Amino acid sequence: MTTGFVWHELYMWHDTGRAAGIVPPGLTVQPYEHAENEHTKRRFKSLLDVSGLTRSLTFVEPRPATVEEILRVHTRAYVDKVRGLNETGGEAGPFTPMGPGSYDIALLSAGGVIALADAVADGSVDNGYALVRPPGHHAMPDLGMGFCLFGNAAIAGRHLLSERGLGRIAYVDWDVHHGNGTEAAFYDDPRALTISIHQDRCFPQDTGAVTDNGSGKGEGCNINVPLPPGSGRGAYEDAFDRVVLPALRRYRPEFIFVPCGFDGGAFDPLGRMMLYAEAYRGLTERLCTAAAELCGGRLLLCHEGGYSAPSVPYLGLAVMETLTGESTDIEDPFHEFMSGLGQQELQPHQSAAVDAAVALVERVPAG
Repeated sequence: MTTGFVWHELYMWHDTGRAAGIVPPGLTVQPYEHAENEHTKRRFKSLLDVSGLTRSLTFVEPRPATVEEILRVHTRAYVDKVRGLNETGGEAGPFTPMGPGSYDIALLSAGGVIALADAVADGSVDNGYALVRPPGHHAMPDLGMGFCLFGNAAIAGRHLLSERGLGRIAYVDWDVHHGNGTEAAFYDDPRALTISIHQDRCFPQDTGAVTDNGSGKGEGCNINVPLPPGSGRGAYEDAFDRVVLPALRRYRPEFIFVPCGFDGGAFDPLGRMMLYAEAYRGLTERLCTAAAELCGGRLLLCHEGGYSAPSVPYLGLAVMETLTGESTDIEDPFHEFMSGLGQQELQPHQSAAVDAAVALVERVPAG
């Protein structure tokens, strides 16, 4: 397999400022670092380099997205707001700080995903991973949210639909938080199947319900699988086997995006799930098989969350080994502890949560 890879040093220069995790500092809150900082992403890239896997990747040069490309998902008023904060920094929306230059970096982030989508669509690479920042899957058409400025994966999907002649694309979002921005971008659009598996009412706490199934011509094209806190490998694999893969096979997309958050990992400070590297490897294997069956292997993973700087690189390495079909000699030092956490196996209450979403598969428009 030839795996495309997008990376740029400027992604690491997006400055989210000081905070106590997600809480602004003040006289009663001692300043610390913001949860969405460069460390998890830089350490992920560093481990790829140390493992030698970087040499097997095909680098795809990112470019800034044009304003016209951003406007396929976002309103002009919102784009103007973000541009207006480019010199000074500020807040683009709830939990979405910007620093000087963040608008330009966000354009490069969105454009990097577009460039990789083109490379996968052209067949110059078989699949790809965009290690971009700032993330995108919470960004609403008119509002930044949850650390996300522009909807990177949604913008790239609109590009494929508008410029590349594709008619059906799919999103499988396994970030621990609900992919509300991607959902909003396509909620009434039958050209995209949007699936989000997330921790129930983690963030945003008022979105991601199993009853939100699309509207108008897009009815049936949105599937949410809100899993109970504490779900591990068994629950995620059950959701994939009984909801995600059957829905993809019914819809038959021409291209699959994965908004890829590693905050479902057992050590993540912003989630309460129990995944570990081999679990992410298993989910990636399932998607690679489905992509090969349905759309010539055209699969693109776009980096989203994941806030445990020590453990995220090993979760990411497992995904990258699977995409490339190569193995390295790097052992995951967290594997024994994470995989040994109690109730990694599917639990009855977790199975019941998946049951609620199974019925949605038959509502998906058949391709």
